[in-house]
Amino acid sequence: MSLRIGQVALRSGVTPRTIRYYEELGLLPASDREQGKHRTYTESDIERLKEVTRLRDLLGLSLDELRSVVVAEAVRADARRRFHASESPDERRAALEDALPHLETQIGLVRRREAELKELENDLVDRRKRVLRALREL
Repeated sequence: MSLRIGQVALRSGVTPRTIRYYEELGLLPASDREQGKHRTYTESDIERLKEVTRLRDLLGLSLDELRSVVVAEAVRADARRRFHASESPDERRAALEDALPHLETQIGLVRRREAELKELENDLVDRRKRVLRALREL
């Protein structure tokens, strides 16, 4: 089923402009488009867009970090496909080894955000302590 950009925007919760921008940046694959016709998208495109925006919002990733995650996901998907398509232990091992550094990249991004959030939490807890102390002194 082919969907137009407005339909994809409604279903994914982003604007058509965001979709076009993400395509330009390579965060989304370029949509199918015949000469003089509208862009068309698939359910798979919607799922990928939702995942990209979920990661952006959840982790507060920059566009470069988001691109890194998208590339890592693509490499991991290819490795998964190769792993399942092969019976050869050597080919399966190679697929897993190809996926591993990309998982490490993603884990690193998550851990950096986790550390930043922990730092923010500690700062807020310290501020709360100062406010409570000031209240007791009054």
